Amino acid sequence: MCADHVGQAPDYAARRGALRSLLVENGVDALLVTDLVNLRYLTGFTGSNAALLVHSWDMRNAEERTVIGTDGRYRTQVAEQVPDLRAEIARATARRIIELAGEWQLGRVGYESHIVTVDQHRGFVDQCTGLEFVATPGLVEQLRTVKDAYEVAQLRAACTAGDDGLATLLERGLLRPGRTEKQVARDLEWAMFEHGADAVSFETIVAAGVNSAVPHHRPTDAVLATGDFVKLDFGAMIGGYHSDMTRTFVLGRPSDWQREVYALVEASQRAGREALRPGVKVDEVDAASRSVIEAAGHGKLFVHGLGHGVGLQIHEAPSIAKNGTGTLLAGVAVTVEPGVYFPGRGGVRIEDTLVVREGGPELLTNTSKDLTVVE
Repeated sequence: MCADHVGQAPDYAARRGALRSLLVENGVDALLVTDLVNLRYLTGFTGSNAALLVHSWDMRNAEERTVIGTDGRYRTQVAEQVPDLRAEIARATARRIIELAGEWQLGRVGYESHIVTVDQHRGFVDQCTGLEFVATPGLVEQLRTVKDAYEVAQLRAACTAGDDGLATLLERGLLRPGRTEKQVARDLEWAMFEHGADAVSFETIVAAGVNSAVPHHRPTDAVLATGDFVKLDFGAMIGGYHSDMTRTFVLGRPSDWQREVYALVEASQRAGREALRPGVKVDEVDAASRSVIEAAGHGKLFVHGLGHGVGLQIHEAPSIAKNGTGTLLAGVAVTVEPGVYFPGRGGVRIEDTLVVREGGPELLTNTSKDLTVVE
């Protein structure tokens, strides 16, 4: 089984069973899974080359014709991580899986059309003329949207590593004037590793002074100075699951405009968190937060969506934005991250990772959101 850090391993067979119900609804006899993140979700396999055929015929025996393919480098790994499925060892893994689908005369085979290239699709069709390949985008992603208890435990652990890493950075006095953005970013990343992170979720953002007005600024050799806003956007990965958090600090005594913009973003972020409820439309959540900033006359300075899903990928469905579609479900993990950015001056973003629950969201990132002054 794949290594996990928190709790029991997932029930991969149950996940595949849920997927089969979607295959039946979409009128296909099997699904060819080539996206490695989706494949990991369904099997636990973490290698870099694999394909999976999930069979939907005769639900009682469907696992017998559900097969994973990988190459010889992963012969031992696939046996350890996916002991409950037949494994085919071949360098051209998808080709071998399609060959089996043809031998079994499956008929209609779905494929991840949002992942597969035009050339790959042409190769599928040319290889096996007896199969009908049907575009079935987003089926596994649909399942991944709602997190089970195992997934929430992994997310909670990843968020804790982020919280503890930031606390360590501050306790060691590593966020201070005279240091560079790059130095702070590397120290924060190392502190997350010290607290159990397997990897960082994405390239850590440290943006000081005027750079804090750039939403996705990449750390440079810019030197932190007294009076700066310093925006830290970062995350830890544990067991394949990502955390995501942003906090904005002030080096030295904050000016009046800094206090005002920080209070505004904090109020906006609180409104967004409080709007998270099962059954609420995602664009309404965005509106609840965005309206606070718009009422203050700074709507044009909030230049991105309010948040996004998070899990095995740092950005997953749903998108919480003005043009977002769909409604929230209990168990969905999302970020809430409003920001106000004054070009050439500075900006503030505050972000948490949360899980949608009945009665109010579960907060996974617990670092204080009060305006923190670093002397």
